[in-house]
Amino acid sequence: MPADSRPAADAQQPAPTLAALQRRALGVLAGLAPAAIELGEAFAAAGHELALVGGPVRDAFLGRTSNDLDFATSATPDQTEAILARWGDAHWDMGREFGTIGARRFARGAGDGTGASADVVVEVTTYRTDEYDPASRKPVVAFGDTLEGDLSRRDFTVNAMAVRLPALTFVDPFGGLADLAARRLRTPVGAVQSFDDDPLRMMRAARFAAQLGFRLDDDVRQAMTSMAGRIEIVSAERVRDELTKLLLAADPRPGLEALVDTGLADHVLPELPALRLEIDEHHRHKDVYQHSLTVLAQAIALETGTVEAPTGPVPGPDLVLRLAALLHDVGKPATRRFEGGGGVSFHHHEVVGAKLVARRLKALRFDKETVQAVARLTELHLRFHGYGEGQWTDSAVRRYVTDAGPLLERLHRLTRSDCTTRNRRKAERLWHAYDDLEARIAELREAEELASIRPDLDGQQIMAILGIGPGREVGEAYRFLLDRRMELGPRPAEESEAALREWWAARES
Repeated sequence: MPADSRPAADAQQPAPTLAALQRRALGVLAGLAPAAIELGEAFAAAGHELALVGGPVRDAFLGRTSNDLDFATSATPDQTEAILARWGDAHWDMGREFGTIGARRFARGAGDGTGASADVVVEVTTYRTDEYDPASRKPVVAFGDTLEGDLSRRDFTVNAMAVRLPALTFVDPFGGLADLAARRLRTPVGAVQSFDDDPLRMMRAARFAAQLGFRLDDDVRQAMTSMAGRIEIVSAERVRDELTKLLLAADPRPGLEALVDTGLADHVLPELPALRLEIDEHHRHKDVYQHSLTVLAQAIALETGTVEAPTGPVPGPDLVLRLAALLHDVGKPATRRFEGGGGVSFHHHEVVGAKLVARRLKALRFDKETVQAVARLTELHLRFHGYGEGQWTDSAVRRYVTDAGPLLERLHRLTRSDCTTRNRRKAERLWHAYDDLEARIAELREAEELASIRPDLDGQQIMAILGIGPGREVGEAYRFLLDRRMELGPRPAEESEAALREWWAARES
């Protein structure tokens, strides 16, 4: 791969490391879709530059391929659109004011020996620079005229590498390859300037720490710490999206620690750093913050399969389970009480926590279904601890399943993950107790269809038996029969009818 820029920093890295990265990238880029090379030729024929940029180049060095490709060009958006209209089978305006036009080339030659078997989707953006107006939440865009200038305004050096097309010339003016080899996250220009241009890059730094396992350069960490409050000019939706990507990483912990340690979390998820102040009553050697990070890791380990190859009831990465694991104890700071003898209590922290979770996730613009699910899991996460030595009645087991509803499998995993004690005997006792609870749930489910518990009489039957029309009384009767069904399990219709008439007579008197 020819290079028209080789940073001096390369010499500081062991040659085999960089050579191995280059060989890996050559293997990926050699398999670059022929349609992408054709696109480079089309831009060159029209007198414009085109370069593969950003994540696809970084991922090539990491040995990853993608059919969704990002390009930068010297062409204007109108010129880009004209070329893409001829090259692709479909094209669209992704944000002309930001200089971005998208296109798709449908798969060609599948099965004919050419190797083409997948659609190619491209985003082509005019060379540009982004910066924020201090009074605005939206970036101000100015178009540039050189690839190096465009790369200088990108978030991190590992994303500021490019490959010019169609010649496949490697461009690395800021030492991104050396940083990739060192697993270091550094900005092309000073971190303060970079984050001032786009404060969301601070969230991206934490996200890359989680996704790629990179360490933050000292300049990056210091700028994040001193500028953390600047994140508040960024829209909640953009912050939410970065937080979501961080949480869905294979190991979110380094990213979450970066958010907390730099003070960013104080502005985007303040409930998390607040947990550092509280001592978990079960684990005196850890604060609740460390406990919560451990619960998150253990919950991830209990996910089943993947989104690409889902197996089992909770395929990972599961955002609802991960949010619940991270935030399940956020009610503890507000409910901490010091008891006699040096003890600490957190009574009803699950109820308080559910309200705090709902409020925070709404502020971050999470969808209603996610907000409700995470808040409900937070509210239910202590319910199992009333199970004791397995003395729950069948009625209590039914209520546990019914209250969890479609969240039951996630609740199983959250509850198991919440055990972080170093007392092996205690941990085994809790684990076996939950095994017993799941076995009882399975037995009752087989006998009673637990997932869809209904009263033994429906609304029409209730009205016919009591001689009443639709109204509040039907709802009250329905709830009475549902409670009875929970307590006694399924009963014959005639027995339920007699109980209903007895309840109605007592109510009337």
